[in-house]
Amino acid sequence: MATSSLSSLTVAFSALSFSSHVSSSNKTLYSPWRRRPRTASPLRWNSPTAIASSTSSFPIAAVSSGATVSAEDLEEVSLEKYVKSRLPGGFAAQRLIGTGRRKCAIARVVLQEGTGKFVINYRDAKEYLQGNPLWLQYIKTPLLTLGFESSYDVFVKAQGGGLSGQAQAISLGIARALLKVSGNHRSPLKKEGLLTRDSRVVERKKVGLKKARKAPQFSKR
Repeated sequence: MATSSLSSLTVAFSALSFSSHVSSSNKTLYSPWRRRPRTASPLRWNSPTAIASSTSSFPIAAVSSGATVSAEDLEEVSLEKYVKSRLPGGFAAQRLIGTGRRKCAIARVVLQEGTGKFVINYRDAKEYLQGNPLWLQYIKTPLLTLGFESSYDVFVKAQGGGLSGQAQAISLGIARALLKVSGNHRSPLKKEGLLTRDSRVVERKKVGLKKARKAPQFSKR
């Protein structure tokens, strides 16, 4: 009786042996803290590297690859190359340079001997100023005053404000650059008021008013 019970217990323990249930396959458990090998991922479109690589090569890369590019892009690229070829070292390295300001607009102007060509921010002046005759007159007045309308090419970098303010800032910048050509130009330019910095700016809005001075409609009752 005791012998049979002992043999049955031995069989039960052998059935519960761990060696018979452990798999021989070499599988590892998933762990969220286990370091995974890093693989090279493609550039995302919104990453700075992808944006820089895409913007720097367009439209030059598109032209070389034979893709369709608009005439405006081609003209802008050609004008940019033209300006860089005419201004070695950039705007700051030139001799005949003048800075004009009006409202919030700032314009850096460079004069070079030429045929009267105007280039603003690597675009033709008439296109940049939307063909507005008043704004075009602003930028040509200093040269017309001295009779140099077809003697100099004008290259401009303008920023801030609107087109009207930029046009008047360009006029002041051209007048100041002409002073570096000759000191004798001061008298005719000053007589026309082209050397005066117009300090007028938009008056700030006041509390309780609709604008700087416009008040709500008064109602007595």
